[in-house]
Amino acid sequence: MRCPGCGSIDDKVVDSRQAEDGAAIRRRRECLECGRRFTTYERVDDVPLVVTKRSGHREPWDRAKLVAGLRAAAKNRPLVEAQIELVASQVEEEVRLGGWPVPTEAIGMAVLERLRALDEVAYLRFASVYKGFDDAGDFAREAGLLHKATAPKPPP
Repeated sequence: MRCPGCGSIDDKVVDSRQAEDGAAIRRRRECLECGRRFTTYERVDDVPLVVTKRSGHREPWDRAKLVAGLRAAAKNRPLVEAQIELVASQVEEEVRLGGWPVPTEAIGMAVLERLRALDEVAYLRFASVYKGFDDAGDFAREAGLLHKATAPKPPP
């Protein structure tokens, strides 16, 4: 690390501790040439996520697009902003753990899986855009699958 005072690269670490809730390490350093003390921060350099669209085009991950889609699906529904943010966080975490590049199909399925448990109408709205519904029959078929998958089995 270069000293901000004299430019020397000879220094020693005087103190190290976690910063930013463990996301960084704060280090106090002392220049061995001029004796000046200074602070440096060490952080993980995140590799940006890349999303592969259905067309094969690749673009950087944009959480805002995911949140906007969730808000549109949840418009006038009893979902609160905290639930939307939680779904977005869960999907983003799953995507980051899943590898690179991320296909949009994986993102859409992760969203649908979570919306199914939260709100059926929001699920159908998101599915209609994600799956490209063309007519009312597509809605009926998806609603049938939704109830078939979530309805409890009758006792034997």
